Amino acid sequence: MRTPLRLGLLALAALGAVAVSVRVGAVPLGFGEIMEAIAGRGDAGAVTIVRDLRLPRALQAALVGAALAVSGATFQALLRNPLAEPFILGVSGGAAVGAVFTVVLGWALIGPWIMPLAAFAGAILAIVLVLQVAASVGRSLDTHVLLLAGVVIGAFFNACILLALTFADIESFRSAIFWMMGSLSGAGWQGTGVLALYLLPGFLIILGLARPLNLMALGEDTAAYLGASVERIKWTAYGTASLLAAAAVAVSGVIGFVGLIVPHVIRLLWGSDYRFLLPASALVGAVFLVLADTLARTAARPTEIPVGVVTAFVGVPFFLWLLRRGRTV
Repeated sequence: MRTPLRLGLLALAALGAVAVSVRVGAVPLGFGEIMEAIAGRGDAGAVTIVRDLRLPRALQAALVGAALAVSGATFQALLRNPLAEPFILGVSGGAAVGAVFTVVLGWALIGPWIMPLAAFAGAILAIVLVLQVAASVGRSLDTHVLLLAGVVIGAFFNACILLALTFADIESFRSAIFWMMGSLSGAGWQGTGVLALYLLPGFLIILGLARPLNLMALGEDTAAYLGASVERIKWTAYGTASLLAAAAVAVSGVIGFVGLIVPHVIRLLWGSDYRFLLPASALVGAVFLVLADTLARTAARPTEIPVGVVTAFVGVPFFLWLLRRGRTV
């Protein structure tokens, strides 16, 4: 099957997942009712449910899933480590610090935009710290040092989170923990639109690195011999992938394993050519998280399960299977 046809089928699957997510809920809707509601016609309650609640949430889940999957695929190529994913490099820890301190200090009451902004700022701080530590070791960006720096910075941020939660009241503690488990319940059109505008340049930059990442998979010396600017590729790939993950975490909380599972599924089915792997990861990541979020909000109605719990139930067995298999990128 040709690559454009595969990507077209995956795009249809992503649209289908969004349609299923909009259809399923406490108030089941037919596809005809959904189309009427999108057009602003029909029952007023259905219009509100579709246009104000389910559709922006499904689209935001698709964007977050795509960002995490592409980020994970990029980190796995950059570090040549099959178990690498966005959160192993400290991005989630930094975002969680920003969000948790916002909740504990009561700043989240100022407005709904405060927590995502603080989470994004924390993620950027983590990225800067990791890059500074890695750069201080030498002029070249050593991927092993990068990995170790991410783990250490992430551990430090986790200690900061525990310290903040020690002094939190019960309500702040509950809010912080729920955010750290991942949730898309606060999705709206404004946040989804801003996220889309932010992610688009990042996706384009990463897609432009597809051929250099193929060369990097052969080894840095081989890539350099074939004409790749290895250091520029590493800095650009790490920075862009980290920013994609930071934006996703800022709006959705900590959702793990998407960046681990999705790229491996693509590799197992269709191989490791990053010219196909990266766009396919975006589409499959969108499908995976939209369906996971749909399950999270419907499986235990009226209670909503954090979507990070659903992805963990899928991701942990997959992670253990990878360890037993000993598969490499």
